[in-house]
Amino acid sequence: MDSDNNKLEEYLKKTGLILPFDKPLGWTSFDLTNKVRVHLKYAHNIIKIKAGHAGTLDPLATGLLLICIGKATKRISELQDLPKTYTGTFRLGASTPSFDGETEITDRMPTDHITHEMIRVSAQKFIGNIMQVPPEFSAIKIGGKRAYKLARKEMEVVLKPRPVMIYDFNVISVESHDVFFEIKCSKGTYIRAIARDLGKMLNTCAYLTALRRTQIGRYNVNESFSLDNLEDAFIMRNEV
Repeated sequence: MDSDNNKLEEYLKKTGLILPFDKPLGWTSFDLTNKVRVHLKYAHNIIKIKAGHAGTLDPLATGLLLICIGKATKRISELQDLPKTYTGTFRLGASTPSFDGETEITDRMPTDHITHEMIRVSAQKFIGNIMQVPPEFSAIKIGGKRAYKLARKEMEVVLKPRPVMIYDFNVISVESHDVFFEIKCSKGTYIRAIARDLGKMLNTCAYLTALRRTQIGRYNVNESFSLDNLEDAFIMRNEV
């Protein structure tokens, strides 16, 4: 067993692994990364090894998270730059300060005037290079402090628009007030901000009620590991 552990440790340091995981609901990206570190420590006696994730997922989101171990941590920036695909649900006619379920509903607006065609036409207007204002409840720093910390204290938060790319915005279906979607976008895109802006475009309000990341570049959530098969992630076939 010690020999196998030494071989794994040497492999991680010289070559490294990029491990696709399906992050559970309620877990932070750090939680899952730390879970992998702890597994390496207790199951393989590997303590001093670098590990990090390529692209944060909010606790309320599920889906694909790439965890890089050993030498593969040098590729984190490269992986973060890859296009990402999400599926999820926007709810029209209501909104929250965070534009998702993290905070309570504070706004409600009519939706009787909205048709399915209006939603689909509006979605197409997002495609391409756009300037997006990040949500106030975000990790962007303002004067050295995270925006979400200021927002929680009800302090004024002013964030500048940033360029992002929306490759595709597919409205899968519309059921009552819920819009089920699939969006392919660049790094730095806030899907919560798309909910906000779609609501404005439709002369109502909206927020994100569910989000799942399904793809990052060539990596797909259907080929990812879960907490139930964590040990399988360290089989050598998962080479970088």
